[in-house]
Amino acid sequence: MANEVSAHVLEDDGRIPNSKLPLLVYRAAVPLSGDDPAKVFEKQFKNNGWEGTWRDGIYSYHHYHSTAHEVLGVYAGEAKLQFGGEPGVVETVRVGDVVIIPAGVGHKNLGATHDFGVVGAYPKGQDYDMCYGKPEERPRAIKNIERVAKPEGDPVFGKSGPLVKHWT
Repeated sequence: MANEVSAHVLEDDGRIPNSKLPLLVYRAAVPLSGDDPAKVFEKQFKNNGWEGTWRDGIYSYHHYHSTAHEVLGVYAGEAKLQFGGEPGVVETVRVGDVVIIPAGVGHKNLGATHDFGVVGAYPKGQDYDMCYGKPEERPRAIKNIERVAKPEGDPVFGKSGPLVKHWT
């Protein structure tokens, strides 16, 4: 299990809807090794029903997804991230950390090391969209968020992971 789990319920700030489901941050959740540590996250996520993996960083502006939950596994470097819009929480994430972002929760990179990299994925059957907190996208986004199903399991620990406990 993750050494430490932080759960944050983030309120709608009028621009970013956020979610009733808590944002979850798992510290030192996955031990990484080898020449390609990102593969460890890709395999773990896929084995637990989270698909569509990608490798990249995190955008330096507030955005959220209204059609999918998202998991991020840090495989290189570290970054200071803000969740929930301007009044939200700030978390510094490092190699081995995992962040599970419910649909509707804003996220933004406030600064990272030059080598920062994450593996991202989404629960099976979910595909992401991009929302920026613009007033014209809000009605559609709110409806989408209400329809997003909870995942069948935790992206790291499967059917018995912290997500299952925190998202019931």
